[in-house]
Amino acid sequence: MADIGKKAKILIVDDIPANIKILAEILKSKYDILMATSGAKALQAVANHDIGLVLLDIEMPQMDGYEVCRRLKADTKTGDIPVIFVTAKIDMSNETMGFEVGAVDYITKPISPPVVIARIQTHLQNRELNLSLQNTNLSLEKSNDFIRKTFGRYMSDEVVENILDSPEGLRLGGEKKFVTVMMTDLRGFTAIGERLSPEEVISMLNMYLEIMTQIIFKYKGTIIEFLGDGILALFGAPVTRDDDAQRAVACALEMQQKMPEVNRKFKEHGYEEVTMGGGLNTGQVVAGNIGSDLRSKYGVVGNAINLAARIESFTVGGQILISENTLQACTAELQIDDQWSVRAKGLEKPIAVYQIGGISEPYNIHLPQPEKIDFQPIKDGPTIRLTIIEGKVAERHSHDGKLIALVPPLALISTTLLARKLTDIQVELVDKQGLTLTNQLYGKILGIDTEASCMKVQFTSIPPEANQIFQQLLGTNID
Repeated sequence: MADIGKKAKILIVDDIPANIKILAEILKSKYDILMATSGAKALQAVANHDIGLVLLDIEMPQMDGYEVCRRLKADTKTGDIPVIFVTAKIDMSNETMGFEVGAVDYITKPISPPVVIARIQTHLQNRELNLSLQNTNLSLEKSNDFIRKTFGRYMSDEVVENILDSPEGLRLGGEKKFVTVMMTDLRGFTAIGERLSPEEVISMLNMYLEIMTQIIFKYKGTIIEFLGDGILALFGAPVTRDDDAQRAVACALEMQQKMPEVNRKFKEHGYEEVTMGGGLNTGQVVAGNIGSDLRSKYGVVGNAINLAARIESFTVGGQILISENTLQACTAELQIDDQWSVRAKGLEKPIAVYQIGGISEPYNIHLPQPEKIDFQPIKDGPTIRLTIIEGKVAERHSHDGKLIALVPPLALISTTLLARKLTDIQVELVDKQGLTLTNQLYGKILGIDTEASCMKVQFTSIPPEANQIFQQLLGTNID
């Protein structure tokens, strides 16, 4: 554990000194800053100092950021140091590569100071929490050498007990496992985090993760990573059961059911409400103990994880989407509220996804059916500019539209824009003089009526200034 009052040391690695200077100016009041302009110098700095976290550029000569991260994670002395990539690379494959080599987060340039500070604070606290959990485990009856060497993160008691009974529990290496992967994420949380202090961001995350962790353990899931406000969990590794897929679906549904409780806690502390999306996929992965005889962690790799992440990216708040493989692996009857084909990045053919609203006995969990939507027509509403977002990158050109009906977070927009269902968009509201009222509205397209030149949009992030505009348009308060 770090000394109370002692500043954490942050190592900033970038071959461009100007980039280092920008980050150092942001962080120097809160942390001790070390700098390195190459991968080799970064490894030397980590070897000579007690580094708390590394901010790492990807594109560097001689040794790129991926290789630096691999070497840090391969060394038992530095394997638990959180690594955050700070880079202009914003392709989904780059993010996936970053997480596969061991990074805990990914920040794109140009950077937002509140986001950088919040994420650093989160991962430093997560590291402290992991160390605290390891020390606590030492006092438990079954916290023997196996626990110290294998588990550096959350595991349910049942999973620990099952692995303790295995004579192969300490063996390093991996094995092929057929699992169901669950990825969840809070919609609009990044934008909310930019309006809060780092302490408030961490408070929100801890309240959310405390509730969700209990549910995952209840359904015998294994939490692999907390990715900021995202959760990566497995059902089927390290312990395989016949009902892994349907337990995963039941778990995701109960997590969704608990979101009103999460938001009540948020409201009590003066925080904004959020929504959660969840994506599930079933397939083969390689899972096992990664590390050395001195320190190891339970990890997992495979395309099944990437596909789960892509499915989750199609969700809007309140949705649970599953793949065809997960549907077929479930023996319990599922309530399918919707289904469609989507084109996931990196895949040649469209894949089928299913929106799940419930699961039958023995779980008997069902999400509330959506109420009938009575849109309120908007007369003389603001002009709208729509920009399609592909892989977190906004297109250069925008499309004109008009807000014609509203019931937040849903809206009907008149436009000639043609786009696929579940396409991410940025929405800019413009007044009669052509001045931007807000450009921080984000949403997903739920459907398009080509004959009426109209699209249905669900906003995934509504900033306060947009909420105020909506209240004025509706002529009433919006909770």
